Amino acid sequence: MKNTKRYLTIYEQVREDIIEKRYHKGAKLPSKRVMAERMGVSVITVEHAYELLAEEGYIMAREKSGYFVIFDDNDIYTSAPSPVQKMLPDYSSDHTGKRAIDRLEFSYSIYAKTVRRVLSEYGPYVMEKSPFKGLLSFRKAICEYLGRSRHIQVVPEQIIVGAGAEYLYGLIVQTFGRDISYGLESPSYQKIAKVYESGGARLEMLPLISDGIDSKALWAGNMKVLHITPYRSFPSGVTASASKKREYLKWSQQKDAYIVEDDFESEFTLSRKAEETLFSIDKSDRVIYVNTFTRTIGSFVRCAYMVLPKALLPKFDERAGFHECPVPTLDQLVLTALIESGDFERHINRVRRHNRQKQAQ
Repeated sequence: MKNTKRYLTIYEQVREDIIEKRYHKGAKLPSKRVMAERMGVSVITVEHAYELLAEEGYIMAREKSGYFVIFDDNDIYTSAPSPVQKMLPDYSSDHTGKRAIDRLEFSYSIYAKTVRRVLSEYGPYVMEKSPFKGLLSFRKAICEYLGRSRHIQVVPEQIIVGAGAEYLYGLIVQTFGRDISYGLESPSYQKIAKVYESGGARLEMLPLISDGIDSKALWAGNMKVLHITPYRSFPSGVTASASKKREYLKWSQQKDAYIVEDDFESEFTLSRKAEETLFSIDKSDRVIYVNTFTRTIGSFVRCAYMVLPKALLPKFDERAGFHECPVPTLDQLVLTALIESGDFERHINRVRRHNRQKQAQ
């Protein structure tokens, strides 16, 4: 196995040891040299694995002391809240604006070539009306992409295609109704609250602290749907820690509630691996995953998708299944071709490499 893959194997093994409490909170991990000898790899390989664990909030490095476990999976969360992180200086006031990364434009030549190829191959079919949930070929392509890049294993029936994330938020309100409360991060992107309110939803604004929503506010709330942006909340820049993500899941189980995981922009992480999603670690079918192509490809692509838990599909079909898909068939076929050809993921990897190189300068 190549060294580029070995650090992920070590990362996954140590993460599992931490989650299963073979390393308890406060425990010191083996030194990089000891772990390298144990695993038969270089010290640099172990260092990369430990860096990933630190990025996601499982461990913390202490100068001249080593790495210590900070992951906390207690049933009751009583830690004192820490101040919310400062606004990131390069955030725009627009949700689609610049964040902590550069945005490299998607190749016009590749996009134009793909459009021409789709028009040539499909002819008048591009003018046909799409099924409500989206074209089956498109939803299959999304499933395969999520499986290999995000460890999200789903079937096409769980994918709902829409013209932007805001459209999908509206479908969520229709599915769950107005008789419950919806919890939102505070602060959060203002348009999220406006979409929920326009659907008649009652909102509970939950204050953010340094690693996510304040635990006291979370557990004291009456909401049955919690909308979060765990990768990096806008405009605060707060990222949910590994402990906080599992607290959200535990909350949803104990409160018989659902979580809307808004995964905007996480593909462009500076990390060496894809970000850990709540959907991928959820064992109770309590997470609705939402993402958009508007950020990854460009604002000219008005297309997003959400992934529903299987248990929620009958309710969704009954209450929101009468809509028509607002994304043109041509756009869906073009996105399908970009995913299947590998051009979509090559673009994402190019942006990630660019920003890692810039960060290292």
